Amino acid sequence: MYKQKTLASAFSLQGKGLHTGLEVHITFHPAPVNHGYKIKRVDIEEETIIDALAENVINTQRGTVLARKDVQVGTVEHAMAALFALEIDNCLMEVDAPEFPILDGSSRIFTEEILKAGVVEQDALKDYYIVRRKIEVKDEETGSSIIILPDDKFSMNVLISFDSPVLSNQFASMTDLSEFPSELAASRTFVFVHELEMLMKNNLIKGGDLDNAIVIYDRKLPQTSLNQIADKLGLPHKDVKELGYVNDKPLVYINEPARHKLIDVIGDLALIGKPIRGHVIATRPGHKINNQLARMIRKDIKLNEVQAPIYQPEKIPVMDINQIRALLPHRYPFLLVDKIIETGENYIIGIKNVTFNEPFFPGHFPNEPIMPGVLLVEAMAQTGGIFVLRSVEDPERYSTYFLKIDGVKFRQKVVPGDTLMFRIEMITPIRRGISTMKGYVFVGEKIVCEAEFMAQIIKNK
Repeated sequence: MYKQKTLASAFSLQGKGLHTGLEVHITFHPAPVNHGYKIKRVDIEEETIIDALAENVINTQRGTVLARKDVQVGTVEHAMAALFALEIDNCLMEVDAPEFPILDGSSRIFTEEILKAGVVEQDALKDYYIVRRKIEVKDEETGSSIIILPDDKFSMNVLISFDSPVLSNQFASMTDLSEFPSELAASRTFVFVHELEMLMKNNLIKGGDLDNAIVIYDRKLPQTSLNQIADKLGLPHKDVKELGYVNDKPLVYINEPARHKLIDVIGDLALIGKPIRGHVIATRPGHKINNQLARMIRKDIKLNEVQAPIYQPEKIPVMDINQIRALLPHRYPFLLVDKIIETGENYIIGIKNVTFNEPFFPGHFPNEPIMPGVLLVEAMAQTGGIFVLRSVEDPERYSTYFLKIDGVKFRQKVVPGDTLMFRIEMITPIRRGISTMKGYVFVGEKIVCEAEFMAQIIKNK
């Protein structure tokens, strides 16, 4: 199974902020497991840490801006894209300004420095957001849309479209995150010359120049207007006679603008707080619609803090009922696990098919058959017992016993026809024959029961 990752060592970067034009210093630190992405403002007296999550986005006008209380930090998407693409789960970022440095307008420098610092595995499993069905957001006004479809990894297609003779339609794709450093990271942000005057009036690009953005000249302007824009940006006058790209530095890729939009989508989706397994199709994306999708996923994560296991009945199980019978002492009518479909370093997933023929339904209840909650807890314990017994030699010589049950919650009824999925996770390693576990019971994608329990394994046969 895939482990969480963090930086092997800290590193720092310095550059201008796009909006303020001020020098910005940022340091990326390793962080412990389950820490996530957090941003700390170190230039203010009261220590403020902002969780880099979609619900904390307050502005998407020109880049993604996060805030907590009255403290904010913006232009985070390029750094977030690099962290997400290099599969880093935990990182603390310290910044001394209300925005990240724009650097060269891409994710290249962030990516290079992360790779130099090194990436290390941590002693915890990655918690993926697994896309189970089509997710879609649309903006009818702009024609923007983003769709995510189920996939066994993270991949993306992006289409951009503008009413421009220079940049009309472009397409970019990423089939695997491993492509990011070499095929995407160096793609710079872009801006149209006719947008520059409005951006300057609103103080949105004080730190912009021809080195950190692709400038697209797609509408004829008088040379005097071009000179005024150059003066305000502190750039030398340039006699532009032909439509096209006016940068001194050539395009890194022929479809560099589309590749940069792909970076932006990755950076904004990083704010869901989990790596994603799904295929993204983005049409005319922008920070606003990216954040709408990220917020939608965050809402789903909050409602379903633990995702249901993926159950494919046609696959051969890890353990069938005969193998379970050889391991557990339970027999009819108290053997409550039909098969084991998956095991990992610290978890196990079991299945039970509930039928009307269960012996407890005639009495619980005659006119409304409901599986007793205590049996759901027992079934979780049996699944956890299988996990524990699989870890010892001569398991037939051992028995497992309940010592304690805590935090039991019943969320909905279990009735005939339901297929129960048990996910049992080890909270602590087995010590002196004692194990502590957290169990969940799912029907479909909904949690119907959860509990923490402690069990003891004893050699008594």
